[in-house]
Amino acid sequence: MSRTSLATAPAACAAALAALLASPAAAQDAPAQTAPTNSDPAMASGTAEFIDAEGASLGSAELTATPHGVLIALDMTGLPPEGWVAFHIHEGTACDPGERFETAGGHFNPNESDHGFMVETGPHAGDMPNQWVDSDGNLRSEVFNTFVTLGDGAPGDVSGHVLMLHAEPDDYESQPAGGAGERLACAVIE
Repeated sequence: MSRTSLATAPAACAAALAALLASPAAAQDAPAQTAPTNSDPAMASGTAEFIDAEGASLGSAELTATPHGVLIALDMTGLPPEGWVAFHIHEGTACDPGERFETAGGHFNPNESDHGFMVETGPHAGDMPNQWVDSDGNLRSEVFNTFVTLGDGAPGDVSGHVLMLHAEPDDYESQPAGGAGERLACAVIE
């Protein structure tokens, strides 16, 4: 560094410091930013009440839209203990236990992809990671699905569709549903 630039460095630092000290006052003059509300489609929310094949309550899910997908918080009890279970969004709009939840249809798949995270041409929008049920039959987790939306009317909107837990884990590649076994618990997203 030359002597000339060393001599001007304190003046440049003083000017930068003055600009930094002045910026809070400028920020106070700017209009305040407001947080998004649930009336904003990006912040829509929903609930889903799970039932088993006999129609008994097993718990619920809370869904929250974000700018990048949907966060699903699960809180369930009374499940078969100590095992992985597949978790999907299905295309149907009803959970009829008398029909073993066949009214839920197949996986939610607006883009007509193949099933599974391990498949190059997948996954379905409704494919989600397996969930662990503890030794007491409880399942509490949060799942973030970046392939879907909530409450915006877009093709990927899951409002009114079904959340499903299966009796077996998803292998993430078998067609059309990952070998996930029977439909264990069903919930309509409201």
